[in-house]
Amino acid sequence: MAYITRKKAFLILADGTKFFGKSIGPDGTSFGEICFNTGMTGYQEIFTDPSYYGQLMVTTNAHIGNYGVHKEDEQSDSIKISGLICKNFSYEFSRPLAEISLKNYLIKNKLFGISDLDTRALVNYIRENGAMNAVISTEIEQEDALIKKLSEMPSMEGLELASKVSTKEPYFVGDPDALYKVAAIDLGVKINILRHLSKRNIYVKVFPFDTTFEEMKRWEPDGFFISNGPGDPNPLHHPQKVAKEIIKNNLPLFGICLGHQIIALANGIPTYKMFNGHRGINHPVMNLKTGKGEITSQNHGFAVDKSIAESNKDFEVSHIHLNDLTVAGLRMKNKNCFSVQYHPEAGPGPNDATYLFDEFYQNIKNHSAKKVN
Repeated sequence: MAYITRKKAFLILADGTKFFGKSIGPDGTSFGEICFNTGMTGYQEIFTDPSYYGQLMVTTNAHIGNYGVHKEDEQSDSIKISGLICKNFSYEFSRPLAEISLKNYLIKNKLFGISDLDTRALVNYIRENGAMNAVISTEIEQEDALIKKLSEMPSMEGLELASKVSTKEPYFVGDPDALYKVAAIDLGVKINILRHLSKRNIYVKVFPFDTTFEEMKRWEPDGFFISNGPGDPNPLHHPQKVAKEIIKNNLPLFGICLGHQIIALANGIPTYKMFNGHRGINHPVMNLKTGKGEITSQNHGFAVDKSIAESNKDFEVSHIHLNDLTVAGLRMKNKNCFSVQYHPEAGPGPNDATYLFDEFYQNIKNHSAKKVN
């Protein structure tokens, strides 16, 4: 490998704390809310997950880039994080399936990153002081101007971002001759979710985030799905209204992550911004119905209010996060609706929770049988 000249770079947190490192690739500056992911693998899937839109990603794994980039691992059509922060960046890769290096992939997607930074100290600081906005940059001489711009950045709380990543036009996934049809509301859907639905004999039509219930209903779907996505769920009033209509008509409905929060809000259960979100591929969850534990992939900075959810007569808490006892799943008692806060489709992560797609399929099957009878 040829010698690589790298410029000095720094990270400045909203509270003024600074960390120093070196640039990855070209000079640059990136702003966003800082967060960290504890996954030991799956960096490409993480970088392309629309739920990370507008966030600076700290990878806790010490080595990033060592297995390059493979097209099939992408979870959307482009990188969605606003910047990368890591300890050791690998410019060469050894994976036979990889098409290009991570460095060239970042350049292609115009993403700025910083490495050789003390990520252990940084993650510990975020854990102690909470998520906040930050900037990474090689423009060290422009520190005052960067700090001023950083102070003007809006908080993630109250920020609507689903419209930034949702499809502009409807599109289809799967076999048109599949047994069932599902209308998916795209708040930032991952490709792996659509793969799991389509391989269960389901034809999916993906709709923009602001599509009306009436428009989706004209397609005559057998079920509805509300996807994951970035930002605060509270400003998403239209998807909440659509969720209410679906539930009112007792149609099969499944929500993941942001979709889970939308379903809660549609039923008067509030959400809140977490001090630190859950981001990683080894989060323990308890299925309260079966008593079994699941190791799950998670990525969220907001959560459903547990006390209000437990007191709602129409709902039951179906899953609990075992680290902090936050709500990880909800199920309506008398409606064809359930949701989870985590990612059963993984990508990256374990497959402990893929049974939830089977449950959704069974709900659709049962509902369709009732219509025939």
